[in-house]
Amino acid sequence: MKSYIMILLCFLLLSCNNEPSLQKYFVENSESADFISLDLGSSIINTEKLTLSKEDKEALESFEKMNILAFKKDSLNDEKYKVESKKIKTLLKSNEYQELMRMGSGTKGGAVYFVGEEDSIDEFVLFANEKDTGFAVVRVLGENMNPNNIMNLIGLMKKANLDLEQLKPLQGFVK
Repeated sequence: MKSYIMILLCFLLLSCNNEPSLQKYFVENSESADFISLDLGSSIINTEKLTLSKEDKEALESFEKMNILAFKKDSLNDEKYKVESKKIKTLLKSNEYQELMRMGSGTKGGAVYFVGEEDSIDEFVLFANEKDTGFAVVRVLGENMNPNNIMNLIGLMKKANLDLEQLKPLQGFVK
């Protein structure tokens, strides 16, 4: 009996993943004073007054939630900005994330990554960086998403009455 317990304990210890991940990064930094953290559900997109196409409905059904973590840079945290920005870039270079596209150059830019297969994506990640103001990482989590779903969600966000109350914490970040 003792040997079974020891084997079980060893298995549990070995199965714990201590490698860094984007999810762990979000959890570790969500309470930090230098970061603004938001978790948004699909309720942010108010579609009650919209006529939805089949594609729009499919996009909404594939979308679960969105996590936003933004680092607001100022003159006092320049070194921390460099360290944290490098951490994010390192995490996104892991084999888990596939780069979909990159935009911008030099002092500001961004990139879009995904986790999963092209027709069955579990997570989209947008990393936006501006040397003077900071950076933001947006995780769009869902099930069986595809690039068309994301484009439809963006279109729905433009057409729908967004629940802007949920976005209030970002007001100080966006100038």
